[in-house]
Amino acid sequence: MKDISRRQFLRGDFSGKTATAPRPPWARAEAAFVAACTRCCDCVNVCPQHILVLDKDARPTADFGRGECTFCGKCVEACMPRALEKAEDEPPWKLKAHIRNNCLAKTNVVCRACGDACPAQAIRFSPRVMSAAQPDVDAALCTGCGACYAPCPAQAIRIG
Repeated sequence: MKDISRRQFLRGDFSGKTATAPRPPWARAEAAFVAACTRCCDCVNVCPQHILVLDKDARPTADFGRGECTFCGKCVEACMPRALEKAEDEPPWKLKAHIRNNCLAKTNVVCRACGDACPAQAIRFSPRVMSAAQPDVDAALCTGCGACYAPCPAQAIRIG
């Protein structure tokens, strides 16, 4: 039997796949990030949203259960080894919100918590006859900020 982390179990993910937590915004490709990151914690210490935490290897990851990323860039400014680098005309990351099947609206319960929390208005609800309106993420508008993640009562949002 595959090992499932407690967090995965509590979020209803029984796939057994180990989810890799997202790196901070503007992180270099994983191999380059790991090579450059000195584990100094400067990015974690300056994050005004307090969403950056350390993984098991003491490198920073984003924990959207703590809040959303506002893309203020303070983590990049604090990163002296340049594991985080802003690139012109590049988004902070390629993360997007995904709504899983355990969404309350998909079980015909009216809920719009994710849409109400989304600052980019990337989550819209399509009306259905005799059913709760269904959420849909507009990938072109979604910044992957994670604002929708914590408010979801069913924990049906995945940022990845």
